[in-house]
Amino acid sequence: MISRKCVGCGEIKNREDMIKITKEHSTNSLVINGNPKVFGRSAYLCYNNTCIENAFKKNKLQKILKTPVSADVKGLLINELRNNQN
Repeated sequence: MISRKCVGCGEIKNREDMIKITKEHSTNSLVINGNPKVFGRSAYLCYNNTCIENAFKKNKLQKILKTPVSADVKGLLINELRNNQN
């Protein structure tokens, strides 16, 4: 079991139970729950609204990924949350 820390709440959970956001080295684009073999700087979030909201407060996600994170990404994360709940 590989554990990761949530950016939103700081809780440590199994990597498979979290949303992975990766800044790809080659394109500098953000990928949400992409191929696990994608290399780059990554951040993890729990599958809940509170953690997603907390990650955008004080630009936590932007600081960890070391790249600007647009509000569109927040919408994509919320969609990912909804898709996982179904």
